[in-house]
Amino acid sequence: MPLDRHARRLIEMLRAGAPAEPRELTVSGLRRSMQQLAQVVDVRNVPLARVEERRLSGPGGPLPIRIYTPTSAGRESGGLVFFHGGMGVCGGLDTHDGLCRLLANASACRILAVDYRIAPEHRFPAAVEDAYSATQWLFAHARELGIDAMRIAVGGDSHGGALAAVVSRLARDAGAAAPALQLLFCPVMDLGAETESRKELADGYFFDRRTLDWAISQYCEPGTDLTDPRISPLRARDFTRLPPAHVHTAEFDPMRDEGKAYADALARAGVGVRYVCHSGMIHHFYAMAGAIPYARAAVEAAGAAVGAALER
Repeated sequence: MPLDRHARRLIEMLRAGAPAEPRELTVSGLRRSMQQLAQVVDVRNVPLARVEERRLSGPGGPLPIRIYTPTSAGRESGGLVFFHGGMGVCGGLDTHDGLCRLLANASACRILAVDYRIAPEHRFPAAVEDAYSATQWLFAHARELGIDAMRIAVGGDSHGGALAAVVSRLARDAGAAAPALQLLFCPVMDLGAETESRKELADGYFFDRRTLDWAISQYCEPGTDLTDPRISPLRARDFTRLPPAHVHTAEFDPMRDEGKAYADALARAGVGVRYVCHSGMIHHFYAMAGAIPYARAAVEAAGAAVGAALER
């Protein structure tokens, strides 16, 4: 299928606004660009019953979270801990606000979005520590938030998808409270990989190889082993006894192949998997529902599937 016309128009718009010579990538510049992009492409005015800001006591200090209560939520619902994307360097609660709102209403689940520490101020494994800590906090406080502790999922997009997968494995290995489901949107599952999709889609499809390589250098200290499964979940040795997973990839995403490989690894290990590759879509499409009509329908369908899975 060809590139979706709305995604193509967005890429052309971004390309037209780019300088003739690529600028040097900077942390402040990337963060500013992601905020500006969200203002243009994020879906707006999604009504909810309630949105609450809190701060947890995290491993590295106060850990901001945002709790989304859907319009259809009763006294008790399922829950979803959500980790935003941004390559571990940018992104936050505001850049993924529309996505979380759509997921909350579509799934009828309360969502806890986590503003985990990012690099280079806080390099690996700070984000992993925050993600795991926030998830275990939700299990311990589920009842007071109106959440059924037996129906808690973890999810995320891009780097956040990798965090959700890592949290699932760490909980299994520790014998701790474990998520009932993984929801992964275009997850970055192997930072040491050189897949066919990374080669074929290295440039011109929103998320390019230059930016990825730079982000890795910010997220990881020099000499870090990129095959560490806390960085590259696809490198884990054991995929058994992990939560069932809903894995979403995009046809024109460099990360497409590693997301599919993770779904395949889970299936081989006997883990239930629902895999969807979204035709014509690009990386980050799920957070572009204000500019790509298909994205809203896809996110709402994904949320409904999560809600149905957690009700079983």
